[in-house]
Amino acid sequence: MQKFTMADLVRIMRAAAGEDESVNLDDHVLERSFSDLGYDSLAVMETASRVEREYGVALPEETMAALETPTEFVDVVNGQLATLA
Repeated sequence: MQKFTMADLVRIMRAAAGEDESVNLDDHVLERSFSDLGYDSLAVMETASRVEREYGVALPEETMAALETPTEFVDVVNGQLATLA
């Protein structure tokens, strides 16, 4: 089974919405909120859209809008990948 990692998320977040220069995405982002990392709901949705295309999973908008941390995002994607296996 393919696994979606935090490194995958950070890579796609940077491509989708850039990176706030005051925030280091490589430094303990797991439990920080997306807003603390400088990402609004549109950036999260763009990231989700890219993940859908790259990994072939369905990420419902209402589910993604409720996510608060990168850890939650990774967990949702891995849950979807598990259903494809």
